[in-house]
Amino acid sequence: MPDGAASGRGGRFNTTRWSLVLAAGQVTNAASGEALAYLCEAYWYPVYAFVRRQGYRPEDCADLTQAFFTRVLEKNYFQEVDPSRGRFRAFLCASLRHFLSNERDRAQTLKRGGPRPPISLDVQTAEGTYQLEPRDDLTPEKLFDRRWALLLLERVLERLRERHESAGKGALFDHLRGFLIGDTAGVPYAEAARAMGSTEGAVKVAVYRLRRQFRDLLVEEIAETVSDADEIDGEIAYLLRAVSE
Repeated sequence: MPDGAASGRGGRFNTTRWSLVLAAGQVTNAASGEALAYLCEAYWYPVYAFVRRQGYRPEDCADLTQAFFTRVLEKNYFQEVDPSRGRFRAFLCASLRHFLSNERDRAQTLKRGGPRPPISLDVQTAEGTYQLEPRDDLTPEKLFDRRWALLLLERVLERLRERHESAGKGALFDHLRGFLIGDTAGVPYAEAARAMGSTEGAVKVAVYRLRRQFRDLLVEEIAETVSDADEIDGEIAYLLRAVSE
């Protein structure tokens, strides 16, 4: 990665997830630690939820989640990864399955003084979130994909909010955000217009533009986690199904 490519405005990475993975795998790269920290911080809850759905107790899940990212550091999982092999989501999930099947005793790694990964787990919050997860018949893999999808959608919403706030339109975004995530499903445009002191036509146009921007950012985020642009539509459809299940 070129100097300065790792971090952007507000601390957000301006490069792709796969580029981050490759940077994290370069031991001698000055940006590798920052890249790895970002990846671990961004994706630790889907890992926690996957492990929890395997039947482990919350305290054991915390240890195993920490141990997984510790192993990522120790063994440098990302050093030989090839982004041409497919989706980053699938790569991380496969790495986790391999870790659990071969390293179950690693739950005690941190207690034995092993190196700490660059993340801090809020176990109480994580467990509270896990208790709100849907049906028990979701497999660990399906739950992982669901949390991955929700994390991605939250990131898109945050980016869209930042864009509107930078343009001085934060209040507009707050009024119309529900049209993106279903909070205002069934609310007539006329009612939304009255609440905003606007016209129905103006609200329709604003919602149309907001949805188009949301779609564009969603495609951009998905493109950062797949190896081929032809996979984008299929990945979007898959993740949206994962959220609705």
